[in-house]
Amino acid sequence: MHSECIQSTPHWRKREARYDTVFLEWDPDIPGMGGLHVGRVFLFFSLCYDGTRYPCALIQWFSTISDGPDEDTGMWIVQPDLDANGQRALEVVHVHSILRGAHLIPIYGQNRLPLDIHYTDSLDIFQAYYVNKYIDHHAFEIAF
Repeated sequence: MHSECIQSTPHWRKREARYDTVFLEWDPDIPGMGGLHVGRVFLFFSLCYDGTRYPCALIQWFSTISDGPDEDTGMWIVQPDLDANGQRALEVVHVHSILRGAHLIPIYGQNRLPLDIHYTDSLDIFQAYYVNKYIDHHAFEIAF
């Protein structure tokens, strides 16, 4: 049995914020990335309705930009979803839709990065990301 700890905290070890990215199962009948979405977890919470407790997560969505992985790397490319105001889209989901952690690699582009960029800002400042299926064998098996 394998378990994984997904972090979502504004102060990881009394320092910077940490909001992990995850694979969310969208359609279990579609294999690979066709049935998955990528999201960033900003908050875990639960609510009770009519005597039933619902564990939830506040997710920032990332969508694939094409119908297949990048030809050069074999990795899918995602970009943050934006709402009507140009802000990153957030949505509440049931935690059971979270499949496992995901690893995103920024697509850096041609320009040099400013020296004052902090690693905790990397999921906020880039326009697109590779979904790293090579991070471990579990990701490789599901992110094709």
